Amino acid sequence: MRIRVGVIGLGMGLHLAHWCRRVGMDVVALCDRDPERRAAAAADLPDADLTDRWEDLLERPLDAVVLANDFDAHAPLAVAFLDRGVHVLSESAACTDEAEGRELIAAAERSTATYSFAENYVVHPHARLIRAAVDAGELGRISLIEADYLHAMAPGTVASLIGDPNHWRGRIAPTAYCTHTLSPVLALTGARPVEVAAFTVDEQDPRSAVVMTVRLSTGALAVTRHGFLQGEPDSHWSWLSVRGTHGLAESLRAPGDRAYAVRVRNEGWTTPDGAVRDEERDPPHVLVDGSPVERRAEGTVLLLRAFRDTVERGAPPLVPVRDAVAASLVGVAGARSLAEGSRPVPVPQL
Repeated sequence: MRIRVGVIGLGMGLHLAHWCRRVGMDVVALCDRDPERRAAAAADLPDADLTDRWEDLLERPLDAVVLANDFDAHAPLAVAFLDRGVHVLSESAACTDEAEGRELIAAAERSTATYSFAENYVVHPHARLIRAAVDAGELGRISLIEADYLHAMAPGTVASLIGDPNHWRGRIAPTAYCTHTLSPVLALTGARPVEVAAFTVDEQDPRSAVVMTVRLSTGALAVTRHGFLQGEPDSHWSWLSVRGTHGLAESLRAPGDRAYAVRVRNEGWTTPDGAVRDEERDPPHVLVDGSPVERRAEGTVLLLRAFRDTVERGAPPLVPVRDAVAASLVGVAGARSLAEGSRPVPVPQL
């Protein structure tokens, strides 16, 4: 029997619904408050039931639900579905404060179902290549990791997003949307965030972009940049760089699919023959129905396959609840740091 999935939020959610079907799940229920989005979904997925109330999906015989509603409104829905024994895949922020994070962890741990964070950036092509180099010990002990999640947009477009109080981007702190940088950092290092100091990039435009320095439990330092800055990477807005005691691995700042390639460098003193090794590596393609998918969609395909395996076979979540909460709380602590003159602020340890 195929997995029965409901999807709440039909912006990004409709995109995820299509991929759910392509990887072998049945999308049987859709929800959004916006009538135009519901109409578009009805045309694309006519077999799915539609509603404007997410509570209606609690009464449906669902195996799993995908939460793609507003960025800052996921935790209450996740708790409600977990308490009904429905597996949850939650996009973007897991929680908006420590109390929500604790409640979400408690719900996941008492539930018969599972919580997975919809963090496809941990399995984007360049992240997978860097993870392979780290796991193979090529870089030694990680000391510095950098991650970007950047959008290059015209000033007017940016202002219409972060300046609109009716849009979730206008409600959240400039540090909040940090999970696409922090989740790969935590996945690559196996660390917990301990302390964060956050800095506005441009004091004349303080909400547009931030830099955060995050001390990790391993002793390494992470530097993350996110928001709206010109010259975004082509790798779906993501760039990664990992420096270890024996080498460097970083994704290329290059146009097109080359942005998903990775440069690995080891100095001569670290190699058996004393020669510098400096090479570019291309990630293997992900196939669906025997054909390669677009590079920017590979992370989404792997994420949804992992979620399917969690629901069907009990495989561990790709990004479990504690890692999701930890990444999200860096943004919460970062907001406090910004408000207090960029001083270092402890990240709650849950």
